[in-house]
Amino acid sequence: MDQVQALMAGGKLVAGDTIPSVRQMAADLGVNMMTVSKAYAKLEAAGVLERSRGKGMTVAVPRAAGSVAQRQEQMRPLADQAVVRGLQLGLTPPQIMDVFRASLDESQP
Repeated sequence: MDQVQALMAGGKLVAGDTIPSVRQMAADLGVNMMTVSKAYAKLEAAGVLERSRGKGMTVAVPRAAGSVAQRQEQMRPLADQAVVRGLQLGLTPPQIMDVFRASLDESQP
């Protein structure tokens, strides 16, 4: 799940892109097909992927669900983890902000 989301965040997967079948992904990763199937189902439930007849699973068009405050609250745990990790690495708050800014700059088309 994290890999699919990371590829999307990095722009390597965009809305409408087809992802490998459960069987193909399991073979590529060397994991059980049920593991991949469950991950795909969770991504579909989260609105990240969608089933397309005849195409398989595709990357869904991003939807802005909820208010800005609600979406920021959903993002907060990830930001907290990144901040804690930065502090563990001995980075200062301005250095951590530089990492966030660089990530945002690289994510913009």
